[in-house]
Amino acid sequence: MKKFVNDPANFVREMMEGLALANGSTLRWIPEYNIISRADMPRNDKVSIIQGSGSGHEPAHIMMVGKGMLDAACPGNVFAAPPMEYCYECIKLMKSERGVLNLVNNYQGDRMVWDMAREMAEADGIKVGVVIIDDDVAVQNSTYTVGRRGVAGNWFVIKCCAAAAERGATLEELVSLGKKVNSVVRTMGVALTSCTPAAKGTAIFEIGDDAMEVGIGIHGEPGRFRAKMKQADGIVDDVFDAVVKDLPFKRGDRVAVMVNGMGGTPFSELYLLYRRVAQDCAKGGLEVARNYVGSYCTSLEMAGVSLTLLRLDGEIEKLLDAPAEIPIRVF
Repeated sequence: MKKFVNDPANFVREMMEGLALANGSTLRWIPEYNIISRADMPRNDKVSIIQGSGSGHEPAHIMMVGKGMLDAACPGNVFAAPPMEYCYECIKLMKSERGVLNLVNNYQGDRMVWDMAREMAEADGIKVGVVIIDDDVAVQNSTYTVGRRGVAGNWFVIKCCAAAAERGATLEELVSLGKKVNSVVRTMGVALTSCTPAAKGTAIFEIGDDAMEVGIGIHGEPGRFRAKMKQADGIVDDVFDAVVKDLPFKRGDRVAVMVNGMGGTPFSELYLLYRRVAQDCAKGGLEVARNYVGSYCTSLEMAGVSLTLLRLDGEIEKLLDAPAEIPIRVF
């Protein structure tokens, strides 16, 4: 294993410390509970939007904390749900008179700890709403889930709910909106390599140089099948077909497209892949109104890609256009 790491046991803590030091005027770090929050939150005139899942998926979720996005996030260790007390403290920290919205990716560990934390917070008199995100079309059940996994489509749920919260939406309206966005977003991914958590020191699965895992999970869970490598256009065509047929998307739909790198895929390859996605959308009669090409929800250094399609309507488009400020900057 070759990684920039000190003590693997401190990997997440030191990453979060670095993030806080780089964004000291806008972010607040609570190290005892692994919480990163906006420095100006909570506010009683706005519902607080929070999330917490395993780390190793950066920039999700702690690097999505900022105005117009998450108000706080509390990660667990790499690919592991946060402890329940971290979730509970995160809800308490973000307590607002308008309520707190928990966005939960559909993994058994995440759902268990957030359910317990919500119950404890509600016993304290805190109003809590929940949206479960399960956009992965690859499998109905997997190693970590009952039902579909929550993957890169999570970004669209965050963006829309957070934008609506900034405009004064109620907790009940945000829960309804989150469920609506989740219902029209679909994702599927492909992995070319494995990845190595620092604490483990070895790859989480083995895959040959001439093979790819189709329908991969963001923790390296098995996908639909393992196949021989093929040219990029063929890979995109297969994934596109699976995603489009699942909703299903239909001719005339306006869509947002996300080509998401899994951590080890160069931008050059992501745009090469987007080229084919755009061609497939045109062929299928889908109008690409928004596109997102980059690494949004990763699996450490895994070489791979996921494709997300979101069916748009007037409300969702306006919320996607709303301003947002997060730590990931180009300039």
